[in-house]
Amino acid sequence: MKRHVIVGRFGPGDRSPVQSADDEQVTRLDLVAGDRMLDHGMGGALTSLKRLDVTPSEMGVDLLILAAHVHAADTRISRSEQSQDSWTREIRLVVPVSDPARWHAASGTLVQALNFLTGDRWTVGFRARPRKFNSIITSPATLLPPPFDTVSLFSGGLDSLVGAIDLLESGMTPLLVSHAGDGATSDAQNQLFDQLKRHYKKSAFDRLRVWMAFSTRLVKGVSIENSTRGRSFLFFALGVFAGTGLGSRFTLRVPENGLIALNVPLDPLRLGSNSTRTTHPFYIARWNDLLREVGIDASIENPYWNKTKGEMVAECANQDILSDLTAESLSCAHPSNGRWKGRGIEHCGYCLPCLIRRAALDAAWGSGVDATIYTVPDLHAQVLDTRESIGQQVRSFQFAIERMRAQPSLARLLIHKPGPLTDEMPRLDQLAGVYRRGLDEVARLIDGVETKPV
Repeated sequence: MKRHVIVGRFGPGDRSPVQSADDEQVTRLDLVAGDRMLDHGMGGALTSLKRLDVTPSEMGVDLLILAAHVHAADTRISRSEQSQDSWTREIRLVVPVSDPARWHAASGTLVQALNFLTGDRWTVGFRARPRKFNSIITSPATLLPPPFDTVSLFSGGLDSLVGAIDLLESGMTPLLVSHAGDGATSDAQNQLFDQLKRHYKKSAFDRLRVWMAFSTRLVKGVSIENSTRGRSFLFFALGVFAGTGLGSRFTLRVPENGLIALNVPLDPLRLGSNSTRTTHPFYIARWNDLLREVGIDASIENPYWNKTKGEMVAECANQDILSDLTAESLSCAHPSNGRWKGRGIEHCGYCLPCLIRRAALDAAWGSGVDATIYTVPDLHAQVLDTRESIGQQVRSFQFAIERMRAQPSLARLLIHKPGPLTDEMPRLDQLAGVYRRGLDEVARLIDGVETKPV
């Protein structure tokens, strides 16, 4: 294994020296295509915002460029090949920004957030952009402020759909922000957004959709990584980048049910890529620290931190629209698995997000109402093999449910396992409560399901 350095460069003329050690592999990340156009979807994002009369700040662009470095490193450096323990990579970034001193002062908070999010060891350094790129943002085309009064992540999942509907029903005008992702995710985002536009014709809400990807050969001699633990850094950065163009303080909303946000390990073996921290309260708190330290007047919040997914669905402000659109939302971790059985893109029905989704819809609307197509439509129809993915998550939930029933007071302890809750001391009882209620929803779904090695 080697330690890796990702060095961002603004074109062939950017030759500022970067020192490296003998055991470091240096990778050049070209940030521009052609003369001045930012590459890897960033230029397209600026163009899309310009069409919406949204002009982000230079600090917003810095954040997007930083996110490109993080996303490139996270997805193009294999954990199994490039770490001593098959998980923890050592990654250093050298990022060209508009204000290196300000970013350097915030580097401790940034590294704390990244280390927590991905489980790697990050080092981040900053240097000045080349003179030609001192200013990337041009003056706004109009002096009128954009119509948006908030920003909300829009993944194509059920939680982000509820979040968008609740904002629109409240009379707000959100700018929805999506990372295009794979084909299934992209299709879900497009279909839901188009349907929302039809339902809310009088609203000026709109969407920024960005696709950021890198060559599979970016890091020479190294395989790519599929765990994508760091993807929420890109998602949050896209939202904040867009929000800096609203002209005033803004809130980036990250709609996620409390059970997933906490993501308490279901059993002692639920480790590594299965224990994501993408919306954990500690991670969001570090982001808010980072924004304050770099001078971006914004905050990030999860408005559903104390709600189960079932409660989010049941309390959605427009039940008719949600009912119409739910089947088009995408929650599955592996929506392409059905292809192996000659089927199209659909929910598998047995991964962790699918189980929580199915349980939530049953809890909110009653059994038999869910119109989602699942590859495994009836979990009770067969014995689920715990040696295969079809039974592993169900068995993990059974373990967690049995543990909680035997000792309900454990909830107050277990919620601390995924990460520190030092920022949440006044809300610990509510966090423990949403964990218990979330497990109860899943318990009702899988009651009587048989799991064992087959």
